[in-house]
Amino acid sequence: MTTPASGATAPPPASPRGLHFLFRKPLTARRAARTIALVTMSLTVISGVLIHFTDEKTFPNVGDGLWWAIQTVTTVGYGDLVPGSTTGRLVATLVMVVGIGFLTVITATITSAFIESARRRLEGTETETLAAQLDHISKRLDAIEAGLKSIAAHGSSPQR
Repeated sequence: MTTPASGATAPPPASPRGLHFLFRKPLTARRAARTIALVTMSLTVISGVLIHFTDEKTFPNVGDGLWWAIQTVTTVGYGDLVPGSTTGRLVATLVMVVGIGFLTVITATITSAFIESARRRLEGTETETLAAQLDHISKRLDAIEAGLKSIAAHGSSPQR
């Protein structure tokens, strides 16, 4: 049994190209929504074509497969086309899970944008109010200092 040489470093962890592309810039709500939308659209098209080849009896053409995939991803599910084969049902399961995830992420992204917008608006109002109050206090302090300097310059002391 051998031991690693001292000073040897472990190789950096392998990172798929997709993850490198995703994390090369800070992940914002907008980038997350775009990424999820791209993945969902890609999965919809791929699954529409795939369901045609895995369950040709129910989906005789790619158009029917795409129609089913769009219904499933958007969670509408009219039920007019339903996969009958085991492979088709596995594809359907994947599409359903991604569809639910897509709707959840889009809803969260929109909500996050609304909350961030409201937070900025409130923060701006509070900052302006605080700045106005500080200006008012500063003017009052200047007036008090001027009054004290005036009293000191005239040599008078406050009467009792």
